[in-house]
Amino acid sequence: MIIEPRTRGFICLTAHPTGCEQNVIDQIEYVKSKGAINGAKKVLVIGSSTGFGLASRISSAFGSDAATIGVFFDKPSSPGRTGSAGYYNTAAFEKHAHKAGLYAKSINGDAFSNEIKRKTMDMIKEDLGQVDLVIYSLASPVRTHPETGVRYKSVLKPIGGVFSNKTVDFHTGNVTEISINPAEGDDIPNTVAVMGGEDWKMWIDALKSENLLSEGATTVAYSYIGPKLTEAVYRKGTIGAAKDDLEATAFTISDDLKSIGGKAYVSVNKALVTQASSAIPVIPLYISLLYKIMKAKGIHEGCIEQIQRLYSERLFNGEEMLLDDNGRIRIDDWEMREDVQAEVAKLWENASTENLSEIGDLKGYSDDFFNLFGFKVDGVDYDADVNEMVEIQSEN
Repeated sequence: MIIEPRTRGFICLTAHPTGCEQNVIDQIEYVKSKGAINGAKKVLVIGSSTGFGLASRISSAFGSDAATIGVFFDKPSSPGRTGSAGYYNTAAFEKHAHKAGLYAKSINGDAFSNEIKRKTMDMIKEDLGQVDLVIYSLASPVRTHPETGVRYKSVLKPIGGVFSNKTVDFHTGNVTEISINPAEGDDIPNTVAVMGGEDWKMWIDALKSENLLSEGATTVAYSYIGPKLTEAVYRKGTIGAAKDDLEATAFTISDDLKSIGGKAYVSVNKALVTQASSAIPVIPLYISLLYKIMKAKGIHEGCIEQIQRLYSERLFNGEEMLLDDNGRIRIDDWEMREDVQAEVAKLWENASTENLSEIGDLKGYSDDFFNLFGFKVDGVDYDADVNEMVEIQSEN
């Protein structure tokens, strides 16, 4: 079938298997071009099919020759209907990992559930014995608690007052004012229940209880802080409350891992175009301006560049870990440089529908958005007939 992008707001309803595979190939080639990383050899990635999670799996496999297990929750293809981008990404990753002689298996299901935790642990026990790195990179709007059965839904809201600022519709380029009402009722605890640290700790507790973490095992979860511009709706909003909880959980997990010489970290990563970030008002306009500036300075990074640098310069560089005052890894260091943020703030004041194409990188934002779903990828013939039915090898 000929597959074209069909969008609804910040969601793309279709995905292109060839484009997704080319995306994965490009990331693999980037990691290989940077040389070997003396990293973990048995890796579990929870939330492994897109964005930072996928980049982590690729960096482990093709940077450190690691055996990887990926847990994700994505829609498979069916006749006449495409699978999700994450499904196609995982199929492509496994295909190329196996071709390179690497162990790679994947589990498709709700990572919040006890069932998927059990299935994952059984796979580790049977195939790898133990893992020495656990990446936690889940991005879900809802979570059903595995013990209580309560379903929680996260919200994107400020705390304490209405938030008003500029935003952009990246499909049209229209810059408008947006106002978001503050959190109310159980908005904050519900968001923390979905995006906070409880599930990360449940995973680590379960793995440790069955002796599936090696001596000195490391676990890393991903977070974001961002600038003053987005602070009210992000870091000081409901999502920020969840991120605070996630970051506090790292210390609790580290204490629990002392008996095996292990450690938990939170890595604060750069603002990038992801399915999650596209849903947050204000962020697309901020990223459009940020991209323009960072590209001009030669310091722009995508997910794969970020994670390759996290692995090679922080986690596995053989030196003492460089952390901020709150014990976090800061791989957002280039984004948060004073000169970068000063220029973004200056451009923000004058950003409008009329000038955004000049002062910002709206095309870069839009291209990155469509790239997430396998569209607008260099080297792909989108007029060619493609088989939407793709299988993940380890599921057969």
